[in-house]
Amino acid sequence: MEPGFKRTTIARILAGVGCLCGMMGLLEGLTKHEYGWGLSAHGWGTGGILALLIALFVLVDGMVSFEKSRLSGTSKP
Repeated sequence: MEPGFKRTTIARILAGVGCLCGMMGLLEGLTKHEYGWGLSAHGWGTGGILALLIALFVLVDGMVSFEKSRLSGTSKP
């Protein structure tokens, strides 16, 4: 397995969760209903932004790990 592969996968899943949270916030804001755990549209949007930022940092970390392993010439089969 390539270095950084797990982090990239986690980042992609987390980005999907962040987008889902943003869509829930948009849906809740447009319909003026409170779905889920009583979060407001602002709460869903903030959670989605936080998840997307964490996903971005994890993705960059995985990319740096992959590039470091490629430059040093070591990779696990």
